[in-house]
Amino acid sequence: MDINAAGGSEAGASPEKIEVLADFRASDLFSPAERVALELAEAASALPHDVSDELFARLREHYAEAEIVELSYIIALENFRSRFNRTLRVEAQGLYCVVPAPRPPRG
Repeated sequence: MDINAAGGSEAGASPEKIEVLADFRASDLFSPAERVALELAEAASALPHDVSDELFARLREHYAEAEIVELSYIIALENFRSRFNRTLRVEAQGLYCVVPAPRPPRG
């Protein structure tokens, strides 16, 4: 998973949150509202697109309709920029970091 770490830092994400982003479901650094927003980002970015009614119900527990629209817009914009840049072979300009894959569950 790639993340725009520079933008995340500007928006207030701590280096610790950026480091564990791939494991957001298991991290206590993220609030329930942040976790469901990150789930929306994953689902809206998936191919095929997969945003369930159940996910929208959980989003509504934390966000107003206008906030869900704004989250969806930001996610769509980032997906557009990513696909546009990759299609045209626009090089990343050192403004991102590769987030390590989640660790397998201990067991």
